[in-house]
Amino acid sequence: MNAASPAPRRPRVRAPELVGAGGWLNTGGEELSLAALRGRIVILDFWTFCCVNCLHVLDELRELEEKHRDTTVIVGVHSPKFVHEAEHQAVVDAVERYEVHHPVLDDPELVTWKQYAVRAWPTLVVVDPEGYVVAQHAGEGHAHALEALVSELEAEHEAKGTLRRGDTPYVAPEPVAGELRFPGKALALPGGGYLVSDTTRHQLVELAADGETVVRRIGTGERGFGDSPARFSEPQGLALLPDGRVAVADTVNHALRVYDPETHEVGTLAGTGRQWWQGAATEGPAREVALSSPWDLAWFADRLWVAMAGVHQLWAYDPAAGTVGVAAGTTNEGLVDGPAAEAWFAQPSGLAAAEDRLWVADSETSALRYVERDGDGFAVRTAVGTGLFDFGHRDGDAAQALFQHPLGVTALPDGSVAVSDTYNHALRRYDPATGQVTTLATDLREPSDAVLDGDDIVVVESARHRLTRLRLPEEAVRVESVAHRARREATEVAPGELLLDVVFHAPAGQKLDTRYGPSTRLLVSATPPELLAEGAGAGSDLARRVVLADGVGEGVLHVSAMAASCDDDPANEYPACHVHQQDWGVPVRIVPGGADRLPLVLAGLDTA
Repeated sequence: MNAASPAPRRPRVRAPELVGAGGWLNTGGEELSLAALRGRIVILDFWTFCCVNCLHVLDELRELEEKHRDTTVIVGVHSPKFVHEAEHQAVVDAVERYEVHHPVLDDPELVTWKQYAVRAWPTLVVVDPEGYVVAQHAGEGHAHALEALVSELEAEHEAKGTLRRGDTPYVAPEPVAGELRFPGKALALPGGGYLVSDTTRHQLVELAADGETVVRRIGTGERGFGDSPARFSEPQGLALLPDGRVAVADTVNHALRVYDPETHEVGTLAGTGRQWWQGAATEGPAREVALSSPWDLAWFADRLWVAMAGVHQLWAYDPAAGTVGVAAGTTNEGLVDGPAAEAWFAQPSGLAAAEDRLWVADSETSALRYVERDGDGFAVRTAVGTGLFDFGHRDGDAAQALFQHPLGVTALPDGSVAVSDTYNHALRRYDPATGQVTTLATDLREPSDAVLDGDDIVVVESARHRLTRLRLPEEAVRVESVAHRARREATEVAPGELLLDVVFHAPAGQKLDTRYGPSTRLLVSATPPELLAEGAGAGSDLARRVVLADGVGEGVLHVSAMAASCDDDPANEYPACHVHQQDWGVPVRIVPGGADRLPLVLAGLDTA
């Protein structure tokens, strides 16, 4: 099969029913089924709340969800990667935190994920009004294609009499009162008190020294992008600049903002308000370069460093030059050390500057990383962590210690660092002098950041909606070691040659954009690297035969695919073009009789 061929006539594949042991959210207690939704267009969004790409898709779907609310029902199918994400209350929290305004099925055992043969977060599956799967899309950037498909299905089924219009089954949960709601990050202000990013309420909140009393709120509280009046969209990281102002990672606005504690004015430092995509500028005047989900900030080496979670990189803003650009990372997702330009990150979400190092909480690899000077440049090293699918709660020597999706890191006075070990509900400590990891505190609820205050450390308990003050203990709390692998099952593949087949059909009304050369890109690697005897590297074909090495029984195949398509209208001199991209990390186990083809659907249906 030609993986980039024009889309064939839609095959009719009956959609499996929706099953999840955690039940339904956002339905007022009602259970939904595809049978009950017959007559409506259903878009299944397979997501997990740790995944920044899944959060991007939530935002991409908001406009479509509103425009077609009488014909189309979006159903989130929450499919966890981490153990914590299988907890029902954690899913309830995430649905509120990210303002998910459609029904959500909690599928902790990945039953529906397996029924639909999903291989990546996020994946979107379209079911027509008669209950048949008609399209599947992995990754981001499919909003335009979905809009065209929904309009086509509306017209087709209106004519057939099989379209049923009506109200959405979404039922909003009751609002909860409180001073903070899912706070993300905090900053100790030089004059006393704290500035906190009140993420779900799209505000900054200044608290008094007690960490509870509200002094003022900054921002209207409505999701948006503006300086006067100030509007934010899920702000996260905060960092004090040398001039006394506070830089703000305005995450869903894909921008860096600035707040002046003296005048209480808000401005914009960097970003266009639009998300960065492959092929866009990676450096230049700060207000002209797009960013992608900046999550945390730190002042280091005379620059403002940015944990650019959305593209698995670190960027840096130079206030003197007024420029921004990539500082480390390749956009490939994984754990690879080395020179900054060659390193791989996986959703870096926390930063802390020490005298000679920039510490990084690399959340999707459950790792503690750091950046240090290396000659005239910088290099990336790993202190704790091994890869995308290993996590847990284990103290001891750093080589075998485990975290679970940490979002924050704090430099301590003695040269060690505290790690907000978010999904373990714990505060951990790594000491570079001894190479040991210990646990400082447990029974925190999704800690996402911490700041020092004298001999105390103040923790942002995001899911308890508060700041919690702890005394740094002389002795670490001892906890029982727990190690985990991702819940996702490994794919059994045969020894020897394996066909990696990325399926991409240009959406209806579009064609591959070949005006400037190949319109597709495929990058393949593995963990461990020895897994692949042949076939690693970059190329333009979306299908590639690789050879699995003898003697390596299991590992992870990393596959990154990109395809560019443009509107196919000869009368339009300037057609709109769209980038479709997705990174897969596929755990594989090599067994006799396993599959010799690994299909990965970027857009369309696998009909081979």
